[in-house]
Amino acid sequence: MAKDLEVQEGGATAARDYVDPPPAPLLDMEEFGKWSLYRAVIAEFVATLLFLYVSVLTVIGYKAQTDANAGGVDCGGVGILGIAWAFGGMIFVLVYCTAGVSGGHINPAVTFGLFLARKVSLVRTVLYIVAQCLGAICGCGLVKAFQSSYYTRYGGGANELADGYNKGTGLGAEIIGTFVLVYTVFSATDPKRSARDSHIPVLAPLPIGFAVFMVHVATIPITGTGINPARSFGAAVIYNQEKAWDDQ
Repeated sequence: MAKDLEVQEGGATAARDYVDPPPAPLLDMEEFGKWSLYRAVIAEFVATLLFLYVSVLTVIGYKAQTDANAGGVDCGGVGILGIAWAFGGMIFVLVYCTAGVSGGHINPAVTFGLFLARKVSLVRTVLYIVAQCLGAICGCGLVKAFQSSYYTRYGGGANELADGYNKGTGLGAEIIGTFVLVYTVFSATDPKRSARDSHIPVLAPLPIGFAVFMVHVATIPITGTGINPARSFGAAVIYNQEKAWDDQ
């Protein structure tokens, strides 16, 4: 593939060692006839299902192990760091697995951000977000099916504002946390970076997973950490309690 040329000051040209992909069409009806679209949607559904299943089970298990009324101890379980690792680690694994199929979004906020940047079409954006939300609902549904009593007793892994924080603080924490994640996604997948360091595409899931981990460490005590609308929505649908919906 020939390198692009870019004009510098004085009319000189220099070779570009990267290629910016063309903007995705806003509405591409031809996508409906392509198997690659449906394969990608299925990948997003399955990835979000697995993400919610593992992460919500981790949250519920931690609460059960620290419940003094059920024989738990304050320092039992994996702790907040363990929960953050579960979320970040699952994102690392699932982005690595699905990046070549769907782009590994697993998050409506990421999908919407990429749509605004014209990286994905409107058709793909809508189908991805629907698949992610349905996957999240099914993932939480599986947790409730397997751990019904624990699920209800320990809050279903739903995002709720912690005592002592107002909704403005929770909203601010979620805005900044989501920005950190989406900013990391754009940086890790930047074609300029990929051209300079050929190993970066392989490692892209790693900084994305670490971003999820770090944001969870910071905001679990405030909101339980959403930064993923599908994660918050799916847990609220299955848990279906007033506070979980009020804090959406």
